[in-house]
Amino acid sequence: MTRVVIVGGGPGGYEAALVGSQLGGEVTLIDTDGLGGSAVLTDCVPSKTLIATAEVMTEVRASAELGLRFGDAESGHADAVVSVDLAAVNARVLDLARKQSDDICERIQRENVELVIGRGRLDGPDRVVAQTAEGERSFDADVVLLATGARPRQLASAQPDGERILNWTQLYNLTELPERLIVVGSGVTGAEFASAYDALGSEVVLISSRDRVLPGEDADAAQVLEDVFARRGLTVLQRSRAETVTRDGDSVTVTLSDGREVVGSHCLVAVGSIPNTSDMGLAESGVEVSDAGFITVDRVSRTSARSVYAAGDCTGVFALASVAAMQGRIAMWHALGDAVSPLDLKTVSANVFTAPEIATVGVSQTQVDAGEVQARTVTLPLRGNPRAKMQGSRDGFVKLFCRSVTGIVIGGVVVAPRASELIYPVAIAVAERLTVDQVSQSFTVYPSMTGSLAEAARRLHGTRSIIS
Repeated sequence: MTRVVIVGGGPGGYEAALVGSQLGGEVTLIDTDGLGGSAVLTDCVPSKTLIATAEVMTEVRASAELGLRFGDAESGHADAVVSVDLAAVNARVLDLARKQSDDICERIQRENVELVIGRGRLDGPDRVVAQTAEGERSFDADVVLLATGARPRQLASAQPDGERILNWTQLYNLTELPERLIVVGSGVTGAEFASAYDALGSEVVLISSRDRVLPGEDADAAQVLEDVFARRGLTVLQRSRAETVTRDGDSVTVTLSDGREVVGSHCLVAVGSIPNTSDMGLAESGVEVSDAGFITVDRVSRTSARSVYAAGDCTGVFALASVAAMQGRIAMWHALGDAVSPLDLKTVSANVFTAPEIATVGVSQTQVDAGEVQARTVTLPLRGNPRAKMQGSRDGFVKLFCRSVTGIVIGGVVVAPRASELIYPVAIAVAERLTVDQVSQSFTVYPSMTGSLAEAARRLHGTRSIIS
């Protein structure tokens, strides 16, 4: 029986443990922070639960257009009769995270995986040592998987105190809605929380060191979000770099590199992550890491050390729970001799949970514009979709990319409410190499948002690029 030792209980670790046990391995999972890792306990599950509440508030505020009025309030607006109990919201957030972690733990134990609570490190490529409450334990291994995740990057000049200066793992300790929240960082995490807290009722200032928010996303999609932010009164300070964040009693001050100061009640620092790879015996065991500390892996999750694999955020491949889980599964399939296909990032769908959401898969507009990929494209504004009109949704669009000659779908962008659900047909088309004709000839419900996907595919029947 193959002895498998996994360090880290996030999506990359626990999914690998399930596959390893299924394939007959003797699996030991070493974890210190709780199964599910940051994805379940401090990141994905909590943030998207909070955002779910924010989505309801967004819909309620927009419902006046649909003819809804609220109570006997003179204004008839949602804010006059609907308020947010942040303590109750965060209690629900943390409760759901704990329950999800408990469910994973039960599943792991049902599948005969040995769970060890402790901090693991390599002692050579075929041995793992764990520091536990009962002392040090050693595990011989035929296969090792490292899935230790990442943690919020901290700035020396903006140290979180967990009360007024916060990283994204500390937001759920708040019991009152921030009066004025300053968000430092305009990547996915910063944009999501800025959008959410704006919807919940905080005044929000988003500080971006770049020319636009979401610099890594589709530029057209980012522009839609910026326009929505502006209309809702959310302030975006572009090309502004935060130098220091200081607290004075119940207020925080963010000093920018040009000397300006931004004062608020709270500050969220969201400036990226760093991998949890220090003090793990990696160099001594022959495991190569990048200058930033990420473990170097190939497309079947192998590291540079014999029989040592890695998965998840500690690899820096793509900081998504879905990718971490797939890396972990691929590692076990490969190590235990099952059929395996290398990780294909061109088929990975991703979503930004702002309002509206931004979902992407496959090639990007940047690649097409740079000539890296020859493609035809079509963009359909959401405001032309019948279902969108009925729901009062006008911000967003559907964009498809296809091969210039064959018409094979190679990418797409959806900016819309529930874009995370709408991207799935496009992801299937990309993964299965469907043509625009095959997509367009499939029936969609009328009226539906997916009708825009079929219409975009129909408009790509031919040879011209179309923007309408």
